[in-house]
Amino acid sequence: MANSTNFGVRMDSDIKKQCEALYGELGVNLTTAINVFLCQFLRVGGFPFDVRLDDQPNKETIAAMLEAERIAHDPSVKHYSDVEEALQELKR
Repeated sequence: MANSTNFGVRMDSDIKKQCEALYGELGVNLTTAINVFLCQFLRVGGFPFDVRLDDQPNKETIAAMLEAERIAHDPSVKHYSDVEEALQELKR
């Protein structure tokens, strides 16, 4: 590399050891792996893999779920034995 620079990265020492071992099995070192990642990042215009929360519900959804649980266990709330019975109630 004709035009190179150094930068430091702080990471968990166990993660570093695991990565070094895996990359070593692939025949590359951690520096090469990071360079490959950064080149791919530039090539695709973002992360070269999905970056997302594990389908975590948002605050509104969590609130609705908690409300549904409360309603389901509230003996003062009318419960229906099936959908047809509930639909009949809505038509009244």
